[in-house]
Amino acid sequence: MKKTLLTLAVSVCAISLFAQGTVAFNNRNTAAGIFVPIYGPNPGNPSEARLGNSAAALPAGAQVYAGALLTGSGYMAQLFSAPGAGAAENALVASVNSITTFRTGTSSGAFAGVTATLANVAADAAVATLQVRAWDNTSGLYSTWAAAETAWFAGTIAAGKSALWDLTAIGGNLNTPPLPVGMQSFNIYTTVIPEPSTFVLAGLGVASLLIFRRRK
Repeated sequence: MKKTLLTLAVSVCAISLFAQGTVAFNNRNTAAGIFVPIYGPNPGNPSEARLGNSAAALPAGAQVYAGALLTGSGYMAQLFSAPGAGAAENALVASVNSITTFRTGTSSGAFAGVTATLANVAADAAVATLQVRAWDNTSGLYSTWAAAETAWFAGTIAAGKSALWDLTAIGGNLNTPPLPVGMQSFNIYTTVIPEPSTFVLAGLGVASLLIFRRRK
């Protein structure tokens, strides 16, 4: 009997040790007072990045976005996490089962809600650092963030990231998966790739500086 109880206790400890936290990855739940839409690029300045809730958000903010709300299955979002509060962005990893597409109509700007499993955060953790990343997959070529990020840095597509925020009472065995309270709106944007002439001018500038130093 004692041996059975000991085995059961060890099993429970092992399960709790490897259990992962969960979050209700849903940025539109008006009943809970949450709507933090994600926007497309500014047509007049596609490389402009903005953060913060607009007047249309819940809770409302003062940020202004010129881009349209993201809508439809051509746009994707994913949740990233790290254990503890105030973690650095380079500590974040992609959560499991959290890649999702965007809703349409009056729910544009909101992605289809899913339950995200935090790969590096324990079940029922007191707090985790989170970030949402979104990107343009209208081409169908970038179904993962890794592929999208490479294309984004190359100036091929628009993408963006939310500000980091801390979320408490992570879901698990005791807590229900919490909504992303504290998340703020952002827009996706394109990166600026310097023209070849820019590299030439930069090289000439460095060469001139070296010559000037040698003469001194």
